[in-house]
Amino acid sequence: MATARTRRSALPGFGITLGFTLAYLGLIVLIPLSATFIRAAGMDWGSFWAAVTSPRVLAAYRLSFGASLAAGAVNMVFGLIVAWVLTRYPFPGRRVVDALVDLPFALPTAVAGIALTSIYAPNGWIGRWLAPLGFPVAFTRLGVFVALTFIGLPFVVRTLQPVIQELQPEMEESAASLGATRWQTFRRVLLPELVPPLLTGFALAFARALGEYGSVVFISGNMPMRTEIVPLLIITKLEQYDYSGATAIAVVMLVSSFLLLLLINLLQKWSRRFQAV
Repeated sequence: MATARTRRSALPGFGITLGFTLAYLGLIVLIPLSATFIRAAGMDWGSFWAAVTSPRVLAAYRLSFGASLAAGAVNMVFGLIVAWVLTRYPFPGRRVVDALVDLPFALPTAVAGIALTSIYAPNGWIGRWLAPLGFPVAFTRLGVFVALTFIGLPFVVRTLQPVIQELQPEMEESAASLGATRWQTFRRVLLPELVPPLLTGFALAFARALGEYGSVVFISGNMPMRTEIVPLLIITKLEQYDYSGATAIAVVMLVSSFLLLLLINLLQKWSRRFQAV
């Protein structure tokens, strides 16, 4: 009779794997982040507060967090639609469309930024039609939003696809046979199952957008107080040898991102409990 003591695992035991895990995370994540906090701790409170609350920095905060949240929210809606279509409906060229979803993963961010700028510039393929209507995209805040939406969509789609594949169509058919409308079926049968992966995809897309640099730096125009994002501002301060200021802004971004992701994880936990009840 097999017991827990005689069972073999393909990987080493818990103690060894835990040690490797902690060592790897320490070298890759904890030590670099700790260095950032240690460098910021060398500043006095007045200098730190002045560095992170100047009007230019506050404007960059508003743009980065606002555009990232808006892009993540839009990707939640359209990512759900794309994932649903790719999972539930067979159509010619579905494999090609499915592969195109991963393009922002494989495409270098600088190439993505140049491509988006050339398309949405006032003389670009799409920008030439939008600019006369009063909707310029390139070199505006709207351009930042477009770039962040572009790079965040795959996170939502790839998070939702496995969950949608596990949903049995019989659940929808049963709801329809009981007289439920399509909206009632979606809201009461499908949405409770989709909320946790939706929040996960949103968190991943938001985190990626918040730290995005390459695809935004070209299309934004990098105008201080208007289209300057926080990563670009940090790079600018480093080029000006203002290491303390750059570190202070980086600490604020780290703490803010951690708190927002913690809130999203708490919402996920709450949604799972609500679903279980």
